[in-house]
Amino acid sequence: MEEDKSKKLVIGVIGADVHAVGIRILEYAFREAGFDVTNLGVMVSQEEFIGAAIETGADAIIVSSLYGHGELDCRGLREKCDEAGLMDILLYVGGNIVVGKQDFEDVEKRFRDMGFDRAFPPGTTPEEAIRWLKEDLGDA
Repeated sequence: MEEDKSKKLVIGVIGADVHAVGIRILEYAFREAGFDVTNLGVMVSQEEFIGAAIETGADAIIVSSLYGHGELDCRGLREKCDEAGLMDILLYVGGNIVVGKQDFEDVEKRFRDMGFDRAFPPGTTPEEAIRWLKEDLGDA
């Protein structure tokens, strides 16, 4: 029996956010690119992301947020991942992740300071995320 070598992703929309269309588009794009995707859907807690990552042996957690409160919802996620033994898991976040118009360089720095490997602004294409995933996961 051949072992499945595709990289495993856990994706979802964090917090009280109910925006479902974008995460479905990402799920489809990631699957088409050869990733094994677990889509947790909307209104996902940090604990649900971590539990699913442990259960599936995920290589990356992809957090989406469109309602502007991603910064609050994501705070402490890296520390919780570390505590759960997921020290090496790749953490991505994207969407409308802050309230109002802010310089994205500042926003990205804040998320990187929170332990995220990459932060993507609104309007990022799935193809760009896939390109970075392949590079960061050594699949380029």
